[in-house]
Amino acid sequence: MGPYLVKRFLLALMTMAVISILSFVIIKAPPGDSVDVFIQKWEAAGNPLSEAEETQLRSTMGLDQGIHIQYGKWMGRLVRGDLGKTYISFDLHANEKPVASVIKDRVWTTIALMGATILFTWTLSIPIGIYSAVRQHSIGDYTFTFLGFTGLAVPDFLLGLVLMYLALAYLDQSVGGLFSAEFGTAPWSFPRVWDLMKHLWIPAIVLGTSGTASLIRIMRNNLLNELRKPYVVTALAKGMSPWKAIIKYPVRVAINPLVSTAGYLLPFLIGGSVIVSMVLGPPTLGPILLRAIQVQDTTTGAFILLVLGVLTVVGTLISDILLAMVDSRIKFGRE
Repeated sequence: MGPYLVKRFLLALMTMAVISILSFVIIKAPPGDSVDVFIQKWEAAGNPLSEAEETQLRSTMGLDQGIHIQYGKWMGRLVRGDLGKTYISFDLHANEKPVASVIKDRVWTTIALMGATILFTWTLSIPIGIYSAVRQHSIGDYTFTFLGFTGLAVPDFLLGLVLMYLALAYLDQSVGGLFSAEFGTAPWSFPRVWDLMKHLWIPAIVLGTSGTASLIRIMRNNLLNELRKPYVVTALAKGMSPWKAIIKYPVRVAINPLVSTAGYLLPFLIGGSVIVSMVLGPPTLGPILLRAIQVQDTTTGAFILLVLGVLTVVGTLISDILLAMVDSRIKFGRE
C-alpha cells in the first residue's frame, strides 16, 4: 500500500500543477480583463479614464505583462502562502482586498454545507437503495422510485423556494442564509454553531436531493444484479439470515460505484451552491467564483478553480483507498 500511495501522491502533484495552469488560463480566456470592467463602471458613473490612467491602472494590477509572467507571479505568491489581492468588489473608491479576507469566512460555511449535504445524501441513498432492491416491485419500491424521479426533475431553486415557504409558514422559522441576524458577523461560538445547524438543513436538502435520487437508483440497480448471483443463493441455502447475507456480501459489491464517485461530490457541491446561494443566500464560495468569472478577477477565480481541482484529486485518492477497503477483490499496485 505504501508504494501505491507514493505513486498516487506524485501523480496528484503533477495533476494539480496542470490544474493550476488550466485554472489561470480559463479565467484569462474571455476577451478583455478586469481593467475593462473598471472602465465601464467609471464611464457609467460619468468619470471616464484617460488612456494614460488606463495604462497606469493596468500596470498597477500587473495586467500589462505576458500571461506566463502573470502565472509565474501568481504561483510564486501561492507557494509563499500569499493568495494575492482581489478587486472583486469593484468599489470605485475602495482599495484592493486580500483574497484570504474575502473567502476566509465562506470557506468554513462551504465546508459545513458540503458535510451536511454528503451526510444527507449517503444516509438516505444507501438504505433506501437496499430496501428498494430487496423489496423490488413493492409499494415502497414504487414510492421511492417516484420520489427519486421527482427529486431529479424538480429544479434546485424551485425546491429551495418551496422549502423556505414551508419552514416559514409551518415552523415559523426564517431559513434564508446560514445565520440569524445577530450571528451573521459574530465570532465562532457554540450558539453560533447551533444557529448554523438550524439554518443548514434546507440548503443541504436542496443540494443533495438530485444526488440522493441518482445514488438510490445506482444502488438499487447494482444490488438487484448482485442478488441474482450464485454466491448469494449459496449463502442463503447454508442457513445465513437473509439480511446478514445481503449486507455482508452483495451490498459491499453494489456500493462500489458510490464510493468510486465520492471524490466528485466536493467540487460538484461547490459549483451547485451557486444557484442555491442566489435563492437561499448562504455565504459560500459558489457566488464568489461566479462573480470572479464575470469580472475576470484572475486572482480570486483561479484560486477557487484550483481549490476545486485539488478537491477532485484528493477526493479521488480517498475514493480509491476506500474502494480497496470495501472490496477485497481490489488490490493496491495491480493497475
